[in-house]
Formats: sequence, C-alpha cells, structure tokens
Amino acid sequence: MSAPHVLVLCKRTSYRTLVLEDKDTRIESLLARGDPTVRRLRRSHEDHEATRAEVERVLKELRVEAKIVDGAHSKVDGKFDLVVTVGGDGTLLAASHRVGPDVPVLGINSAPAHSVGFFCAARKETARECLSEALQGTMKGTVLSRMRVDVNGTCFHKRVLNDALFCHEIPAATSRYILRVTHGDGHFEEEEQKSSGLWVGPAAGSTAAQRSAGGLVLPLTSRKVQYVVREPYTPRGDRLALFRGTIDEEGALVILNKMRHAKLFLDGHHIAHPVTVGDVITMRRSDETLTVLGLGRANGKERRRRSPEEGRAVRP
Repeated sequence: MSAPHVLVLCKRTSYRTLVLEDKDTRIESLLARGDPTVRRLRRSHEDHEATRAEVERVLKELRVEAKIVDGAHSKVDGKFDLVVTVGGDGTLLAASHRVGPDVPVLGINSAPAHSVGFFCAARKETARECLSEALQGTMKGTVLSRMRVDVNGTCFHKRVLNDALFCHEIPAATSRYILRVTHGDGHFEEEEQKSSGLWVGPAAGSTAAQRSAGGLVLPLTSRKVQYVVREPYTPRGDRLALFRGTIDEEGALVILNKMRHAKLFLDGHHIAHPVTVGDVITMRRSDETLTVLGLGRANGKERRRRSPEEGRAVRP
C-alpha cells in the first residue's frame, strides 16, 4: 500500500505575524514593558511552535508523506487522505472549508493553556498516539452537519461549520429584513423584523455565538440548522414570533434583505460578503458533511449536548 497523503495546516500565531514578520513597534513596546494586553502572545507562540515541531517529528518517524502549510486560510492543491490542523478551533474551522465529506480531520490543540480546542482531539503530549490511530483508521470519527448559503439563488458557500452572521455593515446600525422559515412540508412562517442581525448555523456552532445570543445547544450529530435573532427591536414590548428556532433537513431559512449596506459573515470575519436591498439569502443544511476525528477526546470525554426539546436557552 502507498503511504497516506497528509495535509498539515498550521496556525500563524499573532506573535509571529505582528512581531517576527511585521516588526510592529507598538506591539514590541507593549511586550517589553509587560503590558497585560499582549502578555500571552509570546508564550502562546512558544507553545504552538513546540507542538508543531512535535507533529513534524512524529510524522517523520511514521514515514508519512506530509505537506505542511502555514496558515489555515492558505490555498492548497492536491488530494489528501487526512487533514491535520495544528492550532485551535479557529484553525480547524478555517481548514474545514477546504475539506470535502470524504476526508477526515484531526485537530491538534497547539496551545491548550490559551485555547479551548473543543474540536481538537490531541495536544503535544498525545500527538503521536492520536496521529498513529488516525493514520491506521482506528480513531472514532464524528460526522458533523454543515450549512449551505445561497445568495439570489446561487450557491455562495456550502461548508459553513460554525455559523453565519447577517447584519448591517455598521455594527451600531439597525438590521432590517423579512425573515421566512420554510418547512419540509411546504408551509412557511414569515415576519418583518428589526434587530442587531441574525446568527444562523448547524449544530457544531450552537455552543458558540448562537448560545451566547440565547440559542439552544444542539446535539453534535443533529442535522438541524438553528437561527437566533440578535437583540430584537420590539418598541411595544412584544416578543417576535420568529425569535429563535430550528430548521429541519428539508426546510430552509430565507432572509429578504431591506438594507442597502448589509453583510454576510461566514465562520468568522475572514469570509465577508456584501449584500444589498432586495437580495435574498437562503440557508439550509448542506449535503457536504465533515468528519472530525476523536471529538471530545482531549477532555477525556465528549461534552453532553442537549437537544432542542430538553435544552434551555442560555442568556448572556
């Protein structure tokens, strides 16, 4: 059998970018005087570099043909049997946009003291064990749903793992839109709303912004998409009918935009798409899933996730 082809996507630390490459004098000055706003930069960088070196050493010992790339957002060509991310959840999230449904992903948390790493199965101390299991195909994988986003009937992105934020391009401005929830049986609900915007995403992102905005924590393997309205504007004290909810597999969330200057952010701020008045944004479960290996393993056990029926809203 031929050696497996492995892609290793490594985070570019803030210290590397700002200090080692950009030579930012402001940051250097803050570091020199031990300012608390930058105190963790160097230590996090050192932890990351040590983990990266360990991953490279292990792969060399295992005689694996690996392509190592700096920056999870870097363009990568070629076919791979396994994708390994060295960083945190943000690194795995960015890498997931380049991974199809047939390639598993193994996350290695390179700086556990500074990163949650919920999606990461390994860290420096367990890198060899986890890489060996992943390469042998014996590590359990969890299949996660992703979300597809269409703009005016054309697919814009079909690998959203965490969430989408739809809002006015200026954060302080009111977001105006018509929200339509369509169901698999054909009927729909519709409501004109004013708010700070909308969080929409699959189950994997329900512990992040959706939860902070008052959403429910969905089971990781749920195939539903959840939406949560941010800071709804109800001048008479009424409650929106479509404040929070889930979309089934055959349904969709449709946003009819009423703003001239709005934006659609996907899985963070790196993917930002301008939309204008009259544009129609449709979000639904994607047909491209993502398999994440060893999910929850780094913490000893997988976190229990509540279903929409048993879950409760968490207010910030």
